Amino acid sequence: MSTSEYHSPSKVVVIGGGYAGTLAANHLRMRADVDVMLVNPRPEFVERIRLHQFVAETGEATVDYGTLLGEGIQLVVDSATRIDTAARAVRLASGRALDYDYVIYAAGSTAAIPSSVPGAAEFAFDIAELESAQRLRARLGKLPFDAPITVVGGGLTGIETAAELAEQGRTVTLVCGRTLAPSLSASARRSVATWLSRHGVAVLEAEVVTEVRPDTVVFASAAVRASALTIWTTGFGVPELAAASGLCTDELGRLLTDETLTSVDDGRIIAAGDAAAPSGRPLRMSCQAAQPLGAQAANTVLSRIAGTEPAVINQAFTGSCVSLGRRAGIRQLSRKDDTAVNLCITGRMAAAIKEATCKLGVSRIRREARKPGSSSWLKGGPRPEQLASAPRGVTSP
Repeated sequence: MSTSEYHSPSKVVVIGGGYAGTLAANHLRMRADVDVMLVNPRPEFVERIRLHQFVAETGEATVDYGTLLGEGIQLVVDSATRIDTAARAVRLASGRALDYDYVIYAAGSTAAIPSSVPGAAEFAFDIAELESAQRLRARLGKLPFDAPITVVGGGLTGIETAAELAEQGRTVTLVCGRTLAPSLSASARRSVATWLSRHGVAVLEAEVVTEVRPDTVVFASAAVRASALTIWTTGFGVPELAAASGLCTDELGRLLTDETLTSVDDGRIIAAGDAAAPSGRPLRMSCQAAQPLGAQAANTVLSRIAGTEPAVINQAFTGSCVSLGRRAGIRQLSRKDDTAVNLCITGRMAAAIKEATCKLGVSRIRREARKPGSSSWLKGGPRPEQLASAPRGVTSP
């Protein structure tokens, strides 16, 4: 190859080493002329969908990145503090700066304990991230086994957490605010309610927690209930990195993108996972959405490098899985638009499906490390071999 034909490798910085970011980093290796750096604050991958198991000491939730990342990907254990779009550099907490041609913004999500509830931020524990789960696990280990525990939030995270603890014989109250498992079908909700009742969980659907104290919770009805440990599972937030970088975000702070996951402000920043808001209409925060979005974001970068038009989102859901302890669960089926249908699988078979789903999330990343481009969620976009062999085109500004 002559000097005039030589092109230096494209530098891609992936911010966030969760389900979306790790798969995206591996997917980028479809081209040999791409240098990939994965920035993550922890040296280990966190299986967030197993954090309730980690808290209850019924399973672990971390995986060595050495078993997940493909050859040549540089893991940078640090936190991104700002994307300097003018200098085209990602600023890190350590003071380092990583130059980039493209950024894949896969910063993920965090807990959202409301400041409007007195005492919640001070006395309640969340389960959204590894560090908070570690604190919760340590606190749980110091409690008498019959100490009253309150789980706030009747969504899937709250249900799984309450069930994991109740199966061990813990005294658990689940405060739903309104409806238990509102994202599930009526039949699935009945199955969840039956399991919780059989395992002694007090489910309060109409109550709302208005204050958290060190050893009690207070409800909107003015009732006070003993709570040696309060776990907050309602809602999620996102890191402030996009807003701090001067990029347009939605109300929650997710990066606003077009349908190719490209930032509406900067064609070199592509988002994936929980921190992305395509056309201002974010998908459900889930591993099920994160990994296809990670592959889509990587494909968008590869299309930009190749000088081809990136594909638009073509995401479909199949439903959700909920574990009820280690021996039961719910597999809720849905339409492609994530609307639940009145069909679900329950009991031990659902528990097996949930466990297989958890394992699949990690195995997909490993498969992508071994064979970049093996992901098969997207339909209608350019084929992987087209992106891998296309000539380098003119990159967008």
